[in-house]
Amino acid sequence: MDINEPVISEADILKLSDPAFNTENVCIVTGCGTGIGRATSVAAAANQLTTVGLDVNAEEGQKTQEMAREMGGRMVFIKTDLGQDDEVEKAVAEAAQLGAIRYLANIAGLQHIDAIENFPMEKYDLMQRIMLRAPFLLSKLTIPHFRKNKDGIGVIGHMASVHGHICTLNKPVYNITKFGLKALSQSISAEGEGKIRSFTVSTGYVKTPLALNQIPAQAKQRGISQEAVVREVMMGHSRVKEMMSPIDVGNLFLFGFSRFSNYLVGGDMLYDGGMVLTY
Repeated sequence: MDINEPVISEADILKLSDPAFNTENVCIVTGCGTGIGRATSVAAAANQLTTVGLDVNAEEGQKTQEMAREMGGRMVFIKTDLGQDDEVEKAVAEAAQLGAIRYLANIAGLQHIDAIENFPMEKYDLMQRIMLRAPFLLSKLTIPHFRKNKDGIGVIGHMASVHGHICTLNKPVYNITKFGLKALSQSISAEGEGKIRSFTVSTGYVKTPLALNQIPAQAKQRGISQEAVVREVMMGHSRVKEMMSPIDVGNLFLFGFSRFSNYLVGGDMLYDGGMVLTY
């Protein structure tokens, strides 16, 4: 099974006919340096949105910016530590100078594998801050910009997971944050009066560095080989045995942002190969 992160080609990108997909409108994407954040940034730029990518990794963020521009898109990278409120506030202010903020994709995340009784509280605090508090803060900061748009419309997408539906062992904080993002999405939608809406995307395992890097820890915790982790743990309950590509998930975000998803209000896009709903 090939679990290397695939190269994004233009042919893989879903391009949608939407009048709002133009360079006057800004799409902010967190975690743009790798994986799903990178793919979503490239997909947004390819759909003619002015894309503002945020990541703490300047080198990888710049690479994503170059990829987006090579495909003819407009993207600006802003080095941002999502754990620092002042940096987040500055990034949103800079994004507002580039056009009308209309879309936000909260994708940045991290993982730590440990049982609750052994879980380091500093890791708990970090994961909560990056994966739940930062999306809340970014939502708080962007919603006023949505309301200033001519039509008052704005959309916020959050990267959830099958772990926002089911809980697997040794991922307690990851589980908590993903369930929390679904609640945040529904809360935004409840207050949005139909014009400001939010949604979550829930996938199984995707070919990203985050998924790849957790294989050794899973193998150690479960006392099995790394190959067995991929075969039996990651893909064991999926009816589709191939891991998703990041661009597949990026395409879901763009579809969720588009006019084709006007009735996606607080909902969750569950694309998991059957992990959650089939047995």
